[in-house]
Amino acid sequence: MHEIEPYYYWRHLYIASDDERSPFYKRQYSEFEFTNAIYNFLIHPQWDEMGSATLYLKVLYADYNRGFSIIELLGEWNDCLYNDIMYLKRNIIEPMIKEGINKFILIGENILNFHASEDDYYQEWFDEVEEGWISGINFRKHVIEEFVHCNIDYYIAFGGPFNCVDWRTIDPVQLFEEIDKLMVKRLSM
Repeated sequence: MHEIEPYYYWRHLYIASDDERSPFYKRQYSEFEFTNAIYNFLIHPQWDEMGSATLYLKVLYADYNRGFSIIELLGEWNDCLYNDIMYLKRNIIEPMIKEGINKFILIGENILNFHASEDDYYQEWFDEVEEGWISGINFRKHVIEEFVHCNIDYYIAFGGPFNCVDWRTIDPVQLFEEIDKLMVKRLSM
């Protein structure tokens, strides 16, 4: 796991630790010192911790004019034991909503498992974005199945066309536009 780095080809466009409006403003990183782990597996030091023992993330891009953010996730999303959604919602999402972000793209390729609990925080997040939306792209099949089984897909758009997005070949604004079109189609059904 220590070799899985957050996506870095957009760093010339956005760095969360340089963004005064970011929850990670002025965060310092080491390239050599591995301090965080998921269970007993060290993870790359560029991942940001948010309070969870098993879920880490990287804000890859935020555009306050268009009101969207792209967040890459790593680890096990465990609401049952660690209430990961609470940490994500309170420590990351709420500060971003206060700054005008109401559209969230969650990249889930590196989410290994999902363990559900209550859906209160998901509903709260969904209600707070009002004119916006929450999308999960490229999550693993068994993770999507668990989200659907727990009705989280009512709040976050997953699967189908959202799971076939070749996001690394386009820039963040193009990704946002592609996901926004998919969301418009989904919401108009």
